[in-house]
Amino acid sequence: MSNRRDAVHEILRQSEGFRSAQDVYAEMRAEGAKIGLTTVYRALQALADKGHVDVLRTDDGESVYRACASGDHHHHLVCRRCGRTVEVAGPAVERWAEAVGSEHGFTEITHTVEVFGTCSSCSTAARS
Repeated sequence: MSNRRDAVHEILRQSEGFRSAQDVYAEMRAEGAKIGLTTVYRALQALADKGHVDVLRTDDGESVYRACASGDHHHHLVCRRCGRTVEVAGPAVERWAEAVGSEHGFTEITHTVEVFGTCSSCSTAARS
């Protein structure tokens, strides 16, 4: 599994944006890899569990993945048109999540925050 996980991770490292498991699978098969879609999903989950890939849920509920550029906890600013993604810190979000959890008696708080918009390149292209 480790070799296959490494191969999946390499596909994501070479990609600019988020990719679905089906995209990764199709690319690997096109390159001649003997791998099943289930193995790709397992590799992606293992990489996500270890913090090596970021996972984002699209508006239609599909999980998409990309190689994590930072090992630190972060959030994403994602362009709705081209998919360009910027990793951003969110100290105010971190404080808010902890405060809300504490206020309601929760511990071991985790969260995900994704911010969507239109990047400057796409905005400029749309005005032209």
